[in-house]
Amino acid sequence: MTAINFDRVLDARGLSCPLPIINARQEITTLEPGQVLKVLATDRGSVKDFQGWAKTAKNISLVSQATEVIDGKEVYVHYVQKIG
Repeated sequence: MTAINFDRVLDARGLSCPLPIINARQEITTLEPGQVLKVLATDRGSVKDFQGWAKTAKNISLVSQATEVIDGKEVYVHYVQKIG
C-alpha cells in the first residue's frame, strides 16, 4: 500500500460504532478543504460506516481504508479528505 499523507489523526480505538464516525464528523469540520483525516478504529463496523458516510456526504471523500495491527490488535484505518 502506498503511504497516504494526512494532516490529523483521530484515535477512536476502543470506541463502539457509531462513536468513531460521530467523532470523525466533528473533527472533519476543523480541517481545511483538501486536508486528510486519518481515523483509527477497532470496531469492525466502522468500515461500512465510513463507506456509507462517504456515499451520502457531499463534503468528504473516503481516500482509503486499510487494516493494520497496532499493539497486537487489529485496527481499521480510514483516510477521509474534506472537500469543498
